[in-house]
Amino acid sequence: MKEFIQILRRFVPPYKKYLALSTLFNILSAVLNIFSFSLIVPILSILFQMEKATYTFMPWSSDASIKDIVINNFQYYITELINQYGPSTTLLLLGLFMACMTFLKTGCYFLSSATMIPIRTGIVRDIRVQLYKKLLSLPLGFFSEERKGDIIARMSGDVNEIENSIMSSLDMLLKNPILIISYFTTLIIISWQLTLFTIAIVPIMGWVMGTVGKKLKRGSLIAQGQWSDLMSQLEETLGGLRIIKAFNAEKKMNTRFTESNNLYRNTINHVNIRQQMAHPMSEFLGTILIVIVLWFGGTLILHNNSTITAPSFIFYLTILYSVINPLKDFSKAGYNIPKGLASMERVDKILMAENKMKISPNPVPVGPLKEKIEFRDVCFKYENQWVLQDINLTIEKGKTVALVGQSGSGKSTMVDLIPRYYDVQQGAVLIDGINVKDTTLHDLRSIMGNVNQEAILFNDTFYNNISFGVENATMEQVIEAAKIANAHDFIMASENGYDTMIGDRGGKLSGGQRQRISIARAILKNPPILILDEATSALDTESERMVQDALEKLMKNRTTIAIAHRLSTIRNADEICVLHEGRIVERGKHEDLLAMDGYYKKLCDMQQMS
Repeated sequence: MKEFIQILRRFVPPYKKYLALSTLFNILSAVLNIFSFSLIVPILSILFQMEKATYTFMPWSSDASIKDIVINNFQYYITELINQYGPSTTLLLLGLFMACMTFLKTGCYFLSSATMIPIRTGIVRDIRVQLYKKLLSLPLGFFSEERKGDIIARMSGDVNEIENSIMSSLDMLLKNPILIISYFTTLIIISWQLTLFTIAIVPIMGWVMGTVGKKLKRGSLIAQGQWSDLMSQLEETLGGLRIIKAFNAEKKMNTRFTESNNLYRNTINHVNIRQQMAHPMSEFLGTILIVIVLWFGGTLILHNNSTITAPSFIFYLTILYSVINPLKDFSKAGYNIPKGLASMERVDKILMAENKMKISPNPVPVGPLKEKIEFRDVCFKYENQWVLQDINLTIEKGKTVALVGQSGSGKSTMVDLIPRYYDVQQGAVLIDGINVKDTTLHDLRSIMGNVNQEAILFNDTFYNNISFGVENATMEQVIEAAKIANAHDFIMASENGYDTMIGDRGGKLSGGQRQRISIARAILKNPPILILDEATSALDTESERMVQDALEKLMKNRTTIAIAHRLSTIRNADEICVLHEGRIVERGKHEDLLAMDGYYKKLCDMQQMS
């Protein structure tokens, strides 16, 4: 319950108005319900002709207790009605009055539930928004340690479980305590001795329910983890369909998924079976409670030892039975909430994840590059092993510096440090003398453009992909960028021109077309610093020529850091740095490096041989 209250404190405050309205309608519903049930006493008295006493009106200022005054005056008015209209008409009037009270009660009940709906849907929406916002704010290092399928499962399955378990129980947890308190207060007023006997039995019921509920959370946590495994396998399958089919691995993947699915099914079976125990168990325990009270109270009345009359005892039993439903709902919430808490625990692993990339409290503004980019004694590692060591490099404004080397030598890691996708452990990366850690990520990344080996596009139109990240871009600006990137012709040849959808990750386009759209996007952004990460390595010769031509237009008058596997594409770089095992082992122009007859010469010879 403590965890549940903490969740409410975090998410309910924006919806206090709805909470107050729901509380008010619940109180009115409870009062009207009790008042309508109280009419059972005079109805029974009239039917069985039990009331022979004569009543006189008792002033509210008399010395008698409020309970005695209310009962006396109530009986007085009923007696007056019987004397004036007769028993039959009085019964009709009492029945009509009960119907009106029931109408008002059900109306308040509906309004109390209706005002809870904006709270439920609002909180779930807020959790999704916070999750998405947190995912965007976390550094790339977080996602290298997490599976995409697991993250998707938390944002879909776990958030849905929170809505189905915790938020659906919120109405019951607000409504039922009000009803239980109101009903028990009425029971005490009718007979406090009998109510004390009743209250002594209720904790036993609560203990039985609580014992089963604790085990439910543990099972739910295991089930949600297995659901994440299923989503991860699905995500891997969709991403690797080409390889699965190429290696005839459909049967293997199907067997793997079926085993995981069966494991999840078995776990969720245990959880749901235990959850289904809530209603029958509470029904059975409630009936036992009624039977015990009926026996105890009935024995007292039969021996004339009771302080209440038979009609009042029937009213007492009616109210007591009315308590059973709120108690059952309360126990049902006690079963549902642990499932939701298990999901909230998994969601909080993202919401509460520490962002290790700290932003300076007094950031220094950084503008377009004026002088140079500098790597000063940079060392970096992802976990234990150093990926980069003692990197010292200066990139002057307007120059093109190429990074070459074998796979795993640290080229991509080195360029990822400039836009601060990762933070260095030692040394510093500086732009015009300003440490990238001392400025804001927005300012830093706004002066950079990226073209990667895999063109990252979105399932949207050509126009929206090219103008991505550039606010208020006009169609003329987009067309101009596409023309420079040699993309305008194939865009116009498509069905709807710039309004054509390009498919998931640009799946409707060829590799060269995707890359040229990516270049057009960088051209439109017009960044002073350009990062090219093997932008042509995955292309055929014709596509490479067109992309290379677009890149040369893009690189004009910009500071460029290029990673290249095909060394022919960086022959004209102002400086080529050769990386080997995380260190810069050679640097210079193409001809100078060939003359050294070192690592670079070996790389060139290997490519010529291939």
